[in-house]
Amino acid sequence: MGFFYLFFLLISISSTTNACDRCLHQSKAAFFSKASSLSSGACGYGSSAASFYGSHLAAAVPSLYKSGSGCGACFQVRCLDSKLCSKTGTQVIVTDENKNNETDFVLSGRAFMAMANKNMGKNLLKVGVANVEYRRVPCDFKGKNFTVRVEESTQKPNYLALKFLYQGGQTEIVAADIAQVGSSSWTYLTRSHGAVWDTSRAPAGALQLRLVVTSGYDGKWIWAQSVLPADWKIGGVYDSGVQIDDVAQEGCGECDEQIWN
Repeated sequence: MGFFYLFFLLISISSTTNACDRCLHQSKAAFFSKASSLSSGACGYGSSAASFYGSHLAAAVPSLYKSGSGCGACFQVRCLDSKLCSKTGTQVIVTDENKNNETDFVLSGRAFMAMANKNMGKNLLKVGVANVEYRRVPCDFKGKNFTVRVEESTQKPNYLALKFLYQGGQTEIVAADIAQVGSSSWTYLTRSHGAVWDTSRAPAGALQLRLVVTSGYDGKWIWAQSVLPADWKIGGVYDSGVQIDDVAQEGCGECDEQIWN
């Protein structure tokens, strides 16, 4: 498992599509009145989600949630009613799965209102469901590194569950391995749910982490040489010392590289 995924990441782009990192999509978006509904969503971010993008959170349809690999993906979304909405729209981060295929996104109320022109936020809320267009964009956490949190479900010494936070760039994590610092004996992690990965064979001591992320048309290794100290604690949050800034390409019918403003 683990890095064998690397060989299966090549993306086939048909002759009728464009190779692009800004594929443009049109759909609808609704909103939750309470952001806590999205914080406690399928990605498992919990209270950590409050620090993401000013609570501009989103639940995404299964095709964007991608069985959890879409957790932490960032999108620029704008509604198509020019009387109510700005050309810029707003950026959101995926924290939950939306199983209602009538809308591609369910946004936090704050994110939904942020699509509006000045002083038109409440008017937009009255619409309830808005016609939107959206595209994926790189996540930027303003100086924060990729971070891991040791989950409360962890049971020393063998079972270790890690939540991945502040994943930058425009990528998906498709494999993760962990090993004792200085060792070349790697143990693969399995995606438990959403942004949480786990193993029942946790190595002892200080730990290093390596990931495979989508990048360009295939995959790239990211190596955090010392991510958990030897005395790591359950509930502890640890800076990996690295950040992901890669951008994955995809195939689409319409590509939009323009700046929305």
